[in-house]
Amino acid sequence: MQYDHRLIDDLARVAGGALGTLAGIRDEVEARLRQQFERILAGMDLVTREEFEVARAMAQAAREEQEKLAARITELEARLAATGEEVAHEGAKGRRKAKPPE
Repeated sequence: MQYDHRLIDDLARVAGGALGTLAGIRDEVEARLRQQFERILAGMDLVTREEFEVARAMAQAAREEQEKLAARITELEARLAATGEEVAHEGAKGRRKAKPPE
C-alpha cells in the first residue's frame, strides 16, 4: 500500500513538472512568434493607428470644406443666373424701345 502511494505521488510530481515545462515552452513559443510578427509588420511599412486617425481627421475636414465650397458655388451660380436673367430682360426691353434708323 505504501508503495502504491509513493508511486502515485511520484507520477503526480512528474506530471506537474511536465505541465510546468510545457507552459514555459508555450510562453517561449508565443514570445518568439510575437517577435517574428512584429519584425514582419515593421518590414511592411504599415501606418500606426495614430497616423491613421490623423489622416482620417484630415480627410473628414477636407470633405466638409469641399461640401461647403460646393454649396457656395451652387449659390453663386444661382445668383449669377438670376442676374443674367435680369440683364437679359432689361436688354430685351431696351431693344424694343430702340428702333433702328430708317
